Amino acid sequence: MSGTTAPEETSGKPRTFFGQPFELSTPFAVELWERFSFYGMQGIVLIYMYYSATQGGLGIDQKVATGIMGAYGGAVYLFTILGAWIADRLIGADRTLFGSAVVVMAGHIALAVLPGATGVGVGLVLIALGSGGLKATATTIVGGLYSRDDPRRDAGFSLYYLGVNLGAFFGPILTGLLQTELGFHWGFGLAAVGMAAGLVQYGIRRRKLPASVRAVPNPLPATRRPLVGVLVVVALALVVVAVLTGLLDVGNLPLVVVSIVVLATIAYFVVILTSGITAQERSRVFAFIPLFIGSAVFWSLYQQQFTVLAIYSDQRLDRSVFGWEMPVSWVQSINPVFIIVLSGVFAALWTKLGDRQPSTPTKFALGTGIMGVAFLLFLPFVGTGENGTPVLVIVGILLVFTIAELLLSPIGQSVATKLAPPKFQTQMVALFFLSVSLGTAVTGLLSGSYDPENEAPYFAILGLAAVVVGVVLLLCVKPVLRLMRGIR
Repeated sequence: MSGTTAPEETSGKPRTFFGQPFELSTPFAVELWERFSFYGMQGIVLIYMYYSATQGGLGIDQKVATGIMGAYGGAVYLFTILGAWIADRLIGADRTLFGSAVVVMAGHIALAVLPGATGVGVGLVLIALGSGGLKATATTIVGGLYSRDDPRRDAGFSLYYLGVNLGAFFGPILTGLLQTELGFHWGFGLAAVGMAAGLVQYGIRRRKLPASVRAVPNPLPATRRPLVGVLVVVALALVVVAVLTGLLDVGNLPLVVVSIVVLATIAYFVVILTSGITAQERSRVFAFIPLFIGSAVFWSLYQQQFTVLAIYSDQRLDRSVFGWEMPVSWVQSINPVFIIVLSGVFAALWTKLGDRQPSTPTKFALGTGIMGVAFLLFLPFVGTGENGTPVLVIVGILLVFTIAELLLSPIGQSVATKLAPPKFQTQMVALFFLSVSLGTAVTGLLSGSYDPENEAPYFAILGLAAVVVGVVLLLCVKPVLRLMRGIR
């Protein structure tokens, strides 16, 4: 089947990676290291911004810091558009991924060596830009290892997700240790080393990937390239002018990112739907719209692990273990532990059930609703005071986070590659990440309303809203399946 990798032969038998195509091991490993660096940095950068100078931080207002984190997170997934476009129109997924990884490493180095707000600004911009390109193309490479009707596809994405979360587990653990023992910049430096390891691994194995990942699916005509160059220069100039004139600042950054993502989403759907695709392909793109909405709602709560939950862990959580205080960043390694344990279980479950497994719209509905339930579980512990919530409570809540995540995130990446028109493969993956971008950017807006002294309305309203969206999606399963035209 075109787009799949040829199996390597060993004594006449196909070589596999835990029952999957062996070359799944390449994006598995590179994403492990990229997530090690990404989550290692993210585990300490928020507290670096709002901790006082005497604690080694920058002393930025806490609400401003959470807004920056939300905008940065939204920008990471917004830049998947750029990465996907470059892959589809200019240089292919393989070269886009490699170049993006170099940019990510440069961002971590900037955080490690540049002082103060300069390091944060330069570092976060570079990491957002590089991570966006890497995420869209890595998912496309995974999808390229399977035919559309391969029953191993969802299981393969779940296994790939295991690699992501191995890195996400070890990153905050090790950078958090370095931050507490030696300082923030040592933690950022370790994140740069992790990304360098990913680059070396990918450079060695990339030639073994199928030829389809090096192809340019929809090449940009040479006559249009000068126009693209002009547009890039104009866009950069507009950003510089907006910053210099005060139209764009840290106060309105989250709202600006949300607005850009909404406009980009509408434009992307319109472009794909009006680009000469067949009626069947158009129907499948329409089916993706309610899934997109459910995903955005899910991520607007889930990504608060890095804003509200980070503050909660710092100020409301009892992190003492036999007289030793656990680093704040370690809480962010709890979710990856559950992913590591449960992703194999979910992969085996989907494989065993085969065609009898719940449909993709059903999984999305359950994931969104269960995420709302996770927020409601904070309510019994409202009013327990400073550092009054036991660690085991957060462990239990993050278990619910994980179940919701496994029902939606790897499934979302998989369905994006299945519903995509052939010439928009990478860009449909970018559309899924735009839903993550929108949810993450909204996190920056929502997190500013969190008040440790008055938590009940915050957790109750957001939790109930997500449950309602999940129920509505569940009621829409049949019409969405009809639009998917045979894809489940």
